[in-house]
Amino acid sequence: MALTRVEREQFLAEPHVAALSVECGDGRAPLTVPIWYQYSPGAQLWVLTGARSRKTQLIEAAGRFTMMVDRVRPSVRYVSVEGPVSGVEPGTEGHLDEIAHRYLPERAAARYIDFARAELGEQVVISLRPERWLSADLG
Repeated sequence: MALTRVEREQFLAEPHVAALSVECGDGRAPLTVPIWYQYSPGAQLWVLTGARSRKTQLIEAAGRFTMMVDRVRPSVRYVSVEGPVSGVEPGTEGHLDEIAHRYLPERAAARYIDFARAELGEQVVISLRPERWLSADLG
């Protein structure tokens, strides 16, 4: 059964690991990768990722992408959202701090932030304006 707008936005606002999909072109299937994201009900969704990654290049070329989050317990539930890219901007320390603390406890977040600063290089924030939604709760 489909979720209401409020239910799907609340579910998407929870810290799930998403599957991001973007068109690859050249007769290939879409690129689909796991990713952390940030979302607040009624707002735009954003991801923080490598500025020179293949994912970033494909998103910039396609101008849109899809995110899907799900869970299997206590019931099978999913939300998929698709839409146009609404902005690409340099990632900041604030973005890195926000995304790390969304997914990790304090000590692990601090270690991840140190790792990201040292190893991940330049980051960008890619924002998506939700346009099309699919959702269900099968429980």
